[in-house]
Amino acid sequence: MTPVLQVGNRTITAEEITPLLTSYQMLPRLLVEIIIDQAIAPITCTAEEMADNYRQFYQQNQLTTETELQAWLERYKMTPEQLAALATRGLKIEKFKQANWGHKLESYFLSCKSQLDKVIYSLIRTTEAEVASELYFRIQEGEQSFAELARQYSSGQEANTGGLIGPVDLSIPHPTLAKMLSVSQPGQLWPPIRLGEWQVIVRLEKFIPATLDEAMRTRLLNELFADWLSEQLNQLSDLRPQRVSATIANQ
Repeated sequence: MTPVLQVGNRTITAEEITPLLTSYQMLPRLLVEIIIDQAIAPITCTAEEMADNYRQFYQQNQLTTETELQAWLERYKMTPEQLAALATRGLKIEKFKQANWGHKLESYFLSCKSQLDKVIYSLIRTTEAEVASELYFRIQEGEQSFAELARQYSSGQEANTGGLIGPVDLSIPHPTLAKMLSVSQPGQLWPPIRLGEWQVIVRLEKFIPATLDEAMRTRLLNELFADWLSEQLNQLSDLRPQRVSATIANQ
């Protein structure tokens, strides 16, 4: 057995690496990184891009002198070549995303726009149908404000905000609520409806249509990249992981 790591008094052999990665749930992460490295291998960076990424990397890691750089390399057991690959890896990943899905963003956005629109709404929920009806009529007649009644009677976390929720994507609320909100006008108050154990009163406060701005482009690119990574992982015969969006959130 070949020793590869020394941790305190323990010598870790090559044969132990995979079982350890599995037991610490680190194997999926390793596979993700290998898949990414294989995908971005053909991608190149200009000299200017590389220099800019080196500067950013040095600043982020507070490496201001050659001595600090050498100490950092020693600490992480990295070669200058590995450092160069690490410093430009994020840029190559972004180039990979753009090359593969940048031209698909508009159509992808349109296909899922209804789930990306945001809403701000007010909610009261109670298990008592009679209470829900009474609260609805009080709000409708202007006897008391929605916020006041939500703080007093609502049984969920929304009581802390006077019933106010959002802005959230329309995909977040219960599907029945989402459908109601999608066809509401701002200020529209709905009579109580039953959702499971709850009697729910809802009012749309504001509808915020999604736009394909830079932040949305980044979000959609990351979603498509995550979907692609999941497909790549699921094709591996020795591992069937769940969706890896969280795993790549910081890529």
